[in-house]
Amino acid sequence: MTKSIDFQTDPSQYHHWRVSYDGPIATLFMDVDENAGLFEGYQLKLNSYDLGVDIELADIVQRMRFEHPEVKVVVMTSGKDKVFCAGANIRMLGGASHAHKVNFCKFTNETRNTYEAAEADSGQKYIAAIKGACAGGGYELALACNHIMLTDDSSSAVSLPEVPLLAVLPGTGGLTRVTDKRKMRRDLADVFCSLEEGVKGKRAVKWRLVDEVIANSKFDAVVAERAREFATASDKATGTGIALTPLSKTIGADGSLQYSLVEVAVDRKAGKATLTLSGPDSEVPASLEALHAQGDQGYLLRLARELDDAILHLRFNEMELGLLVFRTQGDPQAFLAHEAFLMDNRSDWLANEILAYWKRLLKRIDVTSRSMVALVEHGSCFAGILAELLWSVDRSYMMEDEFEGDNRPIAAITLSDANFGAFPMGNALTRLQTRFLGEPEAVDALAERRGEALEAEEAEESGLVTEIFDDIDWDDEIRIFMEERASFSPDALTGMEANLRFAGPETMETRIFGRLTAWQNWIFNRPNATGPDGALQRYGSGVRGDYAQERV
Repeated sequence: MTKSIDFQTDPSQYHHWRVSYDGPIATLFMDVDENAGLFEGYQLKLNSYDLGVDIELADIVQRMRFEHPEVKVVVMTSGKDKVFCAGANIRMLGGASHAHKVNFCKFTNETRNTYEAAEADSGQKYIAAIKGACAGGGYELALACNHIMLTDDSSSAVSLPEVPLLAVLPGTGGLTRVTDKRKMRRDLADVFCSLEEGVKGKRAVKWRLVDEVIANSKFDAVVAERAREFATASDKATGTGIALTPLSKTIGADGSLQYSLVEVAVDRKAGKATLTLSGPDSEVPASLEALHAQGDQGYLLRLARELDDAILHLRFNEMELGLLVFRTQGDPQAFLAHEAFLMDNRSDWLANEILAYWKRLLKRIDVTSRSMVALVEHGSCFAGILAELLWSVDRSYMMEDEFEGDNRPIAAITLSDANFGAFPMGNALTRLQTRFLGEPEAVDALAERRGEALEAEEAEESGLVTEIFDDIDWDDEIRIFMEERASFSPDALTGMEANLRFAGPETMETRIFGRLTAWQNWIFNRPNATGPDGALQRYGSGVRGDYAQERV
């Protein structure tokens, strides 16, 4: 699978989903076109999905937030008879590269997390209305919803059959959500995850796998009633949505990317991509009316959309670029003015959605499996939200004092209210709290310095950067770091970085991305799953996988 993957889509291009809107209630139909897989070699039968199906879902969830803020309840259901969703397509998984399988699972996890958090972040509640078989990744779609409703008939059941059938794990958080979110007993969860046929009816309610089971004859009416109840109880801020228009993006012959505010320079020999983020190119909106009139061209929303697309492009299409270098250039005070306008107007639905998008984007960067470094150069604007990047990356280096021939403003870091609670990591702590896990008093001291432009010596003393270098040492030290990084094993680096980034409390989210992803990554390499006689290869043949029995 070497096809370049584009994460930009829109409703006119959907093959697999359709949406109907009725005031505060939207109904999202999964109706997968089995002949429209992202790659050749498999059919998406029984509402099974591949990455292309999930790219569309991610786009729908995003548009639901920005284009349809009037929606308070989303009902997710199937457009096909007798099947809700059969999960990830097994033929696709069997033929995919190891890297694609792992990245696919990570992206689908991020998509699930996005609509799972929609109620808390945006006041949009998701209901899963299940008729028919709901297996594996299909049940994981439902698990990420806020409320699960199952019809009571002979063919409708929920299941996680990956272990008995495929020798892999439910790769988008299924194991974690049944225990941490649904609070299912461990022994019953063990039984459930060993049953190929799954669980149905009242047993599914008793085991906490679903919230309601309803007679088939009443199912549609009760789902509609429940959606109305949830919508009536909601106090979501609403308004007129804005259109998310196609991004302005140019891909160079060398693989470089150019957006309006983000530039990605590629150095294949060094195995790195340098992402340069530009500061504001427009004035702060004079009013909320002006913010809404800007639509998706407002500075902070446009920057988030471009950076998000760039990160996804690099993840899937440039896997040998192992080092991501983050730079910024612009006026930090202008950036902070744009940020403050949104922070001061969080009660407005659009301002809130832009900030919630930044929270999701920063989390996506946190879990990206690349070595990452930030360079705080003269003329940079690592302030507020952009300063969060300094603590998402593995290391940060900062220019100290003036550099000969460099007339840009002296490098500085400026903290704001945004750095003290608005953008938590997956561990539910801020990046500063995570950074100073053993020194909570350091965070309190930094909170007192909000608004100060901290130059190199102060930034280093405060622990905000890894090292500072002057004009004499800068080029050599940065070169040595990058060459050293390129000499290490990418596998060892991925394991090291992921472990070091997940400091502090364990949450459902850190378990999904830290523990589950690591196990699934390992299992996808094992012959019991992916070998010539493994379960993924033999699935559908009537012959079970031939398993090596040693426990490792």
